Amino acid sequence: MDLKTLTEAFGPSGYENEVRKLLKEAASAYCDDITIDRSGNLVCRKPGRDHAKPAVTFAAHMDEIGFIITGYTDDGLLRFRPIGGVDPRVVVSKLVLIGPDRIKGIIGAMAIHLQTAADRERVLGYDNLYIDIGASDGKEAEKLCPLGTYAVFDSEYTEFGDGFVTARALDDRVGCLNLLEILKNSDYEGDLCCVFVTQEEVGLRGSAGAAFLLQPDIAIILEGTAANDLGDTPPRYQVCVPGEGVAISFMDHASIADRDLFHQMKEVAARQGIPHQIKRAITGGNDAGSFQTAGKGARTCVLSVPCRYIHSGNNVAKLSDIKAQADLAIAFLNSL
Repeated sequence: MDLKTLTEAFGPSGYENEVRKLLKEAASAYCDDITIDRSGNLVCRKPGRDHAKPAVTFAAHMDEIGFIITGYTDDGLLRFRPIGGVDPRVVVSKLVLIGPDRIKGIIGAMAIHLQTAADRERVLGYDNLYIDIGASDGKEAEKLCPLGTYAVFDSEYTEFGDGFVTARALDDRVGCLNLLEILKNSDYEGDLCCVFVTQEEVGLRGSAGAAFLLQPDIAIILEGTAANDLGDTPPRYQVCVPGEGVAISFMDHASIADRDLFHQMKEVAARQGIPHQIKRAITGGNDAGSFQTAGKGARTCVLSVPCRYIHSGNNVAKLSDIKAQADLAIAFLNSL
């Protein structure tokens, strides 16, 4: 499995089927116990030989931000709403793929020439945006894209510059790719589970069921996170920097890292020479929140790949940071 295939797979929250199918096929080469739960989570278990060791779960989410069709105009334009946190400022004029047939569309708004002075002073909300698929009228648009049809940004995987990559859905297909690396390369003697979860972008919904089912002693979340490192942003407001390694988080809006795990991650990374940095802001939230609070709870820590332009049609990350995330996850597991 390669990152290009994963990032170009169609998988907005609630419609992860294509991504799950790809991951299940890839994981079956390294794991015999693979199940899909009621929430659509892909659960890969490797029972351990040494039950004195802690049960460890690694998790990453399959879903990506996207859009859903909610209505039509008489002249054939699609009304829509975002799935997950998508700033309307990043969507205008972007190409999208709609539904199982991957119908091409473009997100449009009133031309700037026609906007009032007041319009130009405010961000146009989703009520003022539409998707143009070239339909002649509302009936044709509805036939092609029924209510509830999903859409995603139409973006290609591209490597550029000094080891950078741009694609949609780096958040969190990088984590999914590295779960496969863990299944492939780990020889942990305790119980190990890698779970690819659903619907993270709309409130950690899939991981809630997975956490309740698995009840691990330790849960490590592999994620992508906002960088905020560009332009004239002062260093104190930068979250993390692409190229400086995997970001270890001490807290976000959904969880607080177990203090011992947080320090252990730093120590393992330093000892093994794995590039790493500390996430320097309390931003976002991720599936660690589910594992920390389900049942008896779990000790959690989050390892993230810094991403520029996250939750847009073109995320940017450094390939070396993606590798560092996998290296640290496996080195941590081997240290237990």
